[in-house]
Amino acid sequence: MQIVRHTLDETDRRITAALLALPRASWRAVGRCLGISERTVVRRATPLYADGTLRATAVRNPAHFPHLIPMALRIRCRPNRIRAVARTLARRTDTVWVDILGGDEISTIVFLDGPTARNTLLLRDLPATDAVGSWTAHTLLRVFPTSFHWTAGLLSPQDIAGLDPAPRLPAAAPVSLGSIDTALISALAENGRATYADLAQRAGTTALTARRRLDALVRGQVVRLATEVDLALLGVHAEALLWMTVQPGALQETATALSAHPQVRFTAATTGSANLLIALAAADLDALYTFLTATVGALGGITAIDTTPLLATVKRTGLIRHTPLAPPV
Repeated sequence: MQIVRHTLDETDRRITAALLALPRASWRAVGRCLGISERTVVRRATPLYADGTLRATAVRNPAHFPHLIPMALRIRCRPNRIRAVARTLARRTDTVWVDILGGDEISTIVFLDGPTARNTLLLRDLPATDAVGSWTAHTLLRVFPTSFHWTAGLLSPQDIAGLDPAPRLPAAAPVSLGSIDTALISALAENGRATYADLAQRAGTTALTARRRLDALVRGQVVRLATEVDLALLGVHAEALLWMTVQPGALQETATALSAHPQVRFTAATTGSANLLIALAAADLDALYTFLTATVGALGGITAIDTTPLLATVKRTGLIRHTPLAPPV
């Protein structure tokens, strides 16, 4: 299936923004939030999912899966092999993001299944790949969830609150996982908008239980529901990863402040000399420059920053992109 949409009108973009903020929002809730009829939402949104312009999925929160080791890798490759390496990484089931940052660099977020899987990738697989020259590995110490409600600036905080007024549990709230939960998470990763009846069938339970358990998983931040879309359709034409070095005493405050910015879609504290990773989605290069000078420049705890623009996205939220990679320069 290929993505056939190259543009979205204003109504489609606002519907998409609502589904970015709350991927399982009901059509009625989306319509109420945007001030349009439920019928209009159904008529607009259903084709977007049908042709693959929008895809719904779910991503596990490693904080609730102690065996998982979340890492960000920066991999330098031979330029003429970079697209092949990126595709190979995207086919791995443990990669969440795969982005091409430049002519010879790939960034990937990977959730590795324990120390053995980590060592196999870093000490065997990457060294054995002749197209790979070098890499750095950064463990994700903490992911800041505020930026998960990113909407490309198309919705206000009040709009987002109106979509889902119920409060979330604290991130550390214990949620005991059983076989039903595991089955639900697998089903949601394949289709984040599957009906409760379909989820119940996959998990071998009732629709009522599936709904109750899914609510606990989402509000307890065990799993994050996500809507995948080409951000260019929402007016984003300058994506970049910012690798920041922040004074330890200012790390929490800096990360919290940046994660709430409307152009920031991902924030994580990491190991390594660059101890804060920011994924930025800006309208254009001028907006990127303004973010760096006005927003980042106003924060006193940042001592260094490496800004790496994204040339192509190969995988996002665990889903391989349908759109072709950019042609070689």
